Amino acid sequence: MKIHQFKNIVSSLNSINFQLENGKIIPKHFHITEIGCISKKFIDCGGTVREEKIINLQLWNANDFSHRLKPNKLIEIIELAEKTLSIEDLPIEIEYQNETIGKYDVLLNGESFVLAAKTTNCLAEDKCGIVEVKPKISLSELENNSSCCSPESGCC
Repeated sequence: MKIHQFKNIVSSLNSINFQLENGKIIPKHFHITEIGCISKKFIDCGGTVREEKIINLQLWNANDFSHRLKPNKLIEIIELAEKTLSIEDLPIEIEYQNETIGKYDVLLNGESFVLAAKTTNCLAEDKCGIVEVKPKISLSELENNSSCCSPESGCC
């Protein structure tokens, strides 16, 4: 989700709710402790130089259980960051403290934002010799699912 999409959704909500993919609800007293633009320039294992830019929002829970971040206040914070940091319309990522600091993509489920866990992957599979895993099919499955004629079918 890009930052403009996130802002449009937030502006249409009465309250902001986050949850993890497993359904665990992020406490409603969360804070947004920082918003920034992260630029990463790197070389993958196949020798290709790559560049990635994202908008990073960090969620944090404190002991102020009555705190609630209103949608209009979050929009103000984002717009201040956009203006001050010259932020472009980039994909957003949310950091949230779980067992360790996790980095999450943002999805929408009704009126809740879902933090979708990010995963690692090889970016140069064609150069690393990674072989695509093909599904194993038993001969009996092929015979049962075959729409081809057989001598017993009487179709010929």
